[in-house]
Amino acid sequence: MNDNSNNEIKDLKAQSEEEDYALIRAFNDGSDQAYSRLVFKHKDKVRNLVYLTLGDTEFIDDISQDVFISVFHKMKDFRFESKFTTWLYRITVNKCRDYLRKKKVRSIFVPIKNSEYNHSSSMRTDSIDIPALVRRTIEKLPEKLKEPLVLRDIDGFSYKEIAEKLGCEVGTVKSRIFRARESLKIILEPYRKELNL
Repeated sequence: MNDNSNNEIKDLKAQSEEEDYALIRAFNDGSDQAYSRLVFKHKDKVRNLVYLTLGDTEFIDDISQDVFISVFHKMKDFRFESKFTTWLYRITVNKCRDYLRKKKVRSIFVPIKNSEYNHSSSMRTDSIDIPALVRRTIEKLPEKLKEPLVLRDIDGFSYKEIAEKLGCEVGTVKSRIFRARESLKIILEPYRKELNL
C-alpha cells in the first residue's frame, strides 16, 4: 500500500471520528436522530465484537441492545478524550464480561466438585443469591490468587495469556489458580448444597 492510500485511510478515519463527535454533541443537544445514526453506523462493529468475544450467535442481539442502551444513558458522560469507538468497545467488552460471569459462575467450581456431595437439583435453594455469594467470596481472596482466577475462569484467558499479563511463568499461574479454587472450596464449605458442589 502506497503513502497516498495510507493518507486517504487516515483521512477517512479522522472524518469518521469527527462525525461521531458531531453526532454525540447533537444527541446531547436533544437530537434523537443523531443517536439513531450512531447506532446504525456502529451496530455491526458491536455485533462482530460480541460474536468474537462469546464465540456464538445466541445472545448477540440481546447484548448488542444492552450496549446501546448503556450508550444512550452514558452519552452525556462522554468526555471527547478518546475515540467514540474506543469508548464503545469498552462498553461492549464489559457487557460481554457481565454475560460470561453469569454464564460461567458455576464453572469455576467444576474442578472442585466431589461426587460425595452431588445433590439433585431439587435440593438447591432459591433463597441465596449464588452469583453475589461467589463474587463476594472471590473478593476475599488475596490479589495474587484472585487476579489469575478471574482472568481464567471468568474472562476466559489461556494460561499463557495470563502469564504474559501478570509477568510470571505459566506454572506459577496454574499453581495460583489451583490455590484460589481450593481457598474458594474452603470458604464456601457451608454452601455446598446450594452450590451443588
